[in-house]
Amino acid sequence: MSATLQVIYPIRDDTKFDYDYYTGTHLTLVGEVWGELIDRTLVTKGLAAGPDTPPGQYAIASIVFHDQAAFDAAMNKAGPLLEDIPNFTNTTPQMLVGAVIG
Repeated sequence: MSATLQVIYPIRDDTKFDYDYYTGTHLTLVGEVWGELIDRTLVTKGLAAGPDTPPGQYAIASIVFHDQAAFDAAMNKAGPLLEDIPNFTNTTPQMLVGAVIG
């Protein structure tokens, strides 16, 4: 069964998010550090939370790993990715670890 990691970047009044750095540098780093462990990724930029409602998240990154062993290996190599977060945002990311069920 594939293991998943969603990284959610919430918007708060006192936070910022540099999309150019995130897409141009951080996502490249993700590929360099975890590339062989990842089955697929999807990154969504928040545009709205509904009609006439601003988004609650800057972005959500959904990463699907080949299996639990690949996820475990990725977590052991996550240091450079975690250290890079302050380079593009000052929000505290939320994470959801899961398994693909559908």
